Amino acid sequence: MHLWTRRRLLLSTASAAGLAAMASAPAHALTGTPPAPAATDDDIVRRLGSLPGVRIVEERPDTAPGHRFFVLGLRQPVDHTDPSAGTFEQRLTLLHTSAERPTVLFTTGYGASLTSRLTEPTVLLGGNQLQVEHRYFGTSRPSAHDYSHLTIRQAADDHHRIVRTFRRLYRGAWISTGGSKGGMASVYHRRFHPHDVDGTVAYAAPNNVDDRDDSAYLRFLETVGTAADREAIRTAQRRLLLHRAELVARYEAGTTAAGDTFRIVGSADKAFEIAVLRVPFMFWQNGGSAADLAAVPGPDATADQLYTWLDDTAGLALYADAIARVYIPYWYQLGTEMGYLDVPTAHLDGLLRHPGAIEPRSFVPRDIPLRFDPDAMPDIDRWVRRSGTRLLFVNGTQDPSTAEPFPPGRHDSRVLWVPGANHHTTIADLPTADRTEATAMLTRWAGRA
Repeated sequence: MHLWTRRRLLLSTASAAGLAAMASAPAHALTGTPPAPAATDDDIVRRLGSLPGVRIVEERPDTAPGHRFFVLGLRQPVDHTDPSAGTFEQRLTLLHTSAERPTVLFTTGYGASLTSRLTEPTVLLGGNQLQVEHRYFGTSRPSAHDYSHLTIRQAADDHHRIVRTFRRLYRGAWISTGGSKGGMASVYHRRFHPHDVDGTVAYAAPNNVDDRDDSAYLRFLETVGTAADREAIRTAQRRLLLHRAELVARYEAGTTAAGDTFRIVGSADKAFEIAVLRVPFMFWQNGGSAADLAAVPGPDATADQLYTWLDDTAGLALYADAIARVYIPYWYQLGTEMGYLDVPTAHLDGLLRHPGAIEPRSFVPRDIPLRFDPDAMPDIDRWVRRSGTRLLFVNGTQDPSTAEPFPPGRHDSRVLWVPGANHHTTIADLPTADRTEATAMLTRWAGRA
């Protein structure tokens, strides 16, 4: 599977372009002038400390060249409409090079990474980078843990308050970016606070407008690749379910030996079935290369080979409690506003035991209410179509997540496609003409053209 590590797979569901499009080009690639070395005095420390609600957790030594790397906390309201609901500390990281350079707001959609990696827009602009951990992920958790405040509007208001706070220090152009769910969060931020930043680059961002209609996703999974490719994957799924008893016993024994359980999903058998059902989606999202296709188990594959391939493709650890617990907020968002997709199952008739297994409810404990708002995503979609401005979407043509992509309108916005690419796309991967257009848009928005 394209050598994705298990950790990378664990971030995949609509998932893990989360550290959006990390690039290796020099920071002066488009600006012509490399950023000046980060200040070595404590002026930036003093200025950060003077920002209201900001706490410097630590300055870390492992930093990108020309930057200083800070882990920060920002005190945020639990409910931006009700001060009496209390506050929580949101985790941020800052890669600082100069207050005179552009600033990139990197919305992760998940937890923050504490490694000093630059997103592609930060590299291209030679700028500062402010990474935001999404509320209810990582350490950014209200103490009451009331999921009713985990909404796209509350998160957008978090991002708005961050921009308003840090503009006191960084007064130049601001660009927002994110990949997958992080890209979605950057668009949601723009919907409610359209003038906070000067432009947005969203990588591989899904747009599930109507959760009742999964036809776009089903059609994609039933047409991607060749007929032989799809049949090979379907055959592997069937053989996995035919070996269910042996493979579930192995899965359960390994999980128990690791000290883990299946209380959230309900059983090893159900978790195994979910993994098998998600195989086509995860296969094309994270792989799809000739090497990946050659690795699909054939009719002579052993049970051990089938199990290993399933684990590599769908990440079996995702569905046991240790990791499933971490992603309850993600599934909660899917089950209340963002919606989820369906997958083809006709070829598995007679082999399935758990109806509705891949629905968000399977991953959210029953004592947490899930009430879906059918108006949330159509509202975002309408805004993007009619009013969104300076939006750039970069997608891969073989990514099932963007089978239903955002449709930008005419206000200085574009969707560009990387041929043959999966969920992990970059501007650098675009065809030459599109890459030139994308970089010109980005640099113009940032005032660097």
